[in-house]
Amino acid sequence: MKRLVSLRSLPRRADLVKRQCRRYSAVAESPSDAIKPYYVTTPIFYPNAAPHIGHLHTLVIADIFARHAKLCDPNRPVRFITGTDEHGLKLQQAAEAKGMAPLDFCDELSVHFRKLTKKANVACTRFTRTTEQQHCDAVTHLWRELRDHGLIYKGRHAGWYSVSDETFYPATQVCQQEKDGVVYHISTITGSRVEWQEEDSYKLRLNEFRLRLLDHYLIHNPEAIQPPQFRADVKNMLLDGVEDLSISRRRSRLHWGIPVPDDPEHTIYVWIDALTVYLSSVGFPWKTKGNNGLADGWPPDVQVIGKDILRFHAIYLPSMLMALRLPLPKNLLVHSHWTVERTKMSKSIGNVADPVKAIDEFGIDLVRYYLARVGGRFKDDVDWSQEQLQKHSREIISLLGNLYLRATSAKIRKRVDSVPRPSISLLSSTGTSALEPLLNSLKALAPTYEQNMQRFQVADAVDTVVLALQEANLLMTQAAPWSKDTPAAVAADVQALVFETMRQCGILLQPFMPEKAALLLDSLGVPPDQRTLADAAFGKADLADVRPGVRLFDIDMSKL
Repeated sequence: MKRLVSLRSLPRRADLVKRQCRRYSAVAESPSDAIKPYYVTTPIFYPNAAPHIGHLHTLVIADIFARHAKLCDPNRPVRFITGTDEHGLKLQQAAEAKGMAPLDFCDELSVHFRKLTKKANVACTRFTRTTEQQHCDAVTHLWRELRDHGLIYKGRHAGWYSVSDETFYPATQVCQQEKDGVVYHISTITGSRVEWQEEDSYKLRLNEFRLRLLDHYLIHNPEAIQPPQFRADVKNMLLDGVEDLSISRRRSRLHWGIPVPDDPEHTIYVWIDALTVYLSSVGFPWKTKGNNGLADGWPPDVQVIGKDILRFHAIYLPSMLMALRLPLPKNLLVHSHWTVERTKMSKSIGNVADPVKAIDEFGIDLVRYYLARVGGRFKDDVDWSQEQLQKHSREIISLLGNLYLRATSAKIRKRVDSVPRPSISLLSSTGTSALEPLLNSLKALAPTYEQNMQRFQVADAVDTVVLALQEANLLMTQAAPWSKDTPAAVAADVQALVFETMRQCGILLQPFMPEKAALLLDSLGVPPDQRTLADAAFGKADLADVRPGVRLFDIDMSKL
């Protein structure tokens, strides 16, 4: 029978573990965020094939939070890293199959991911390749640190190994399959084939950190993992027990990787190598004694990952950091997968959605909007659909692009030119009941948006903007400011409120649609230094230099 840990008993158990493990100091506290750069990461991608839409989704979500950090505080530095994971048996075998040297093979494929970041307008500050010497040196340093703390030992490891996932799976995550009379085993997490392997390897004393991790996730930082369902998954993994981790492979089998220090017969396990990238990308090992990377951004404020690599980031990485006495990442944002016709994307099936093709056809901002609007809830797998991309592209083009053209039309301009320009701050006192619904929405818009972003509810943040735009369009239709039957003063009030809606929405859309938001704000005459979250408050500015007739979207609507 499984022994459960109650919330009430956890503090006492954690205290016991701390007394037993006094050679590890408590997780270091980071200084105020005001003096620490905002640090966001994506996983480093495995370049064994061209990028698919899932890679683009991860990049865009991370970029949204990097840009949002600048929206909140333009003076705070941002560190945003991504890159490619270029060691391991899978890449070694793929290179051999092509008759190429592994590094040449990686050079060829890594460039596709670098190009995707540029094409997607992803403002990463560092693109790290694990074949870089600086990263390799950091991995070697980390290994020696773990070894010197008595956490690495040599032993025999046996288990179910997946070459495609580059990891061993516990028996609880493996099931037997049969096809055409052939019996085999697969991982229940990823569906990849696994084989039973036994070999001598170096091992990390991972189990020493199990109770400390439970203490961290359930007591000290219960909201560290988002959405909550993945929190429960990690808790269950830890309650099930954690085996010591095999962290090397025999070099006779795996030569494409970083050698184990002082033992040339072994290669460092690719996941230890890969997870160190979050440290090496911000200067680890840090030269300033006692700095612990805080001035360089450590720890990450948010790490964006796919659900299939949750165990590595929620258990392996924090255990390594605890051993090194480093602060743990503040937030782990876990997203589900993109599928095609409810089936996981696969090269063999031929259902891989091409992000480059989508960007070329619709433009990056419409694709980014779709990825955030539809894929920004993270809890469940989402089906990639050309029809849905078209639908949501039509939505924002109509709500925002057409609204701008309507509000700046010659008929409305002619009518409002005959009356004084209204002040946004005074519109609440006009007594015009038609304005009330939109006025109330705009006063709550920025706070509601920010509340959603702080909770990592990306799709809900976009929804707040969409709802405001819908109300503005409804007001335009009902008030008909172009009509001679509408008093000119009312027409001017309606136009001013619609401009205010677009000003606020333009500011808030900057992390999601950076190019279109910039064009909108430029067209409204909003100065570059008045585009922060604080500036998105209702009535912060009166617009005087709005350019008429600007087409925010130049896509051929017949394609939609």
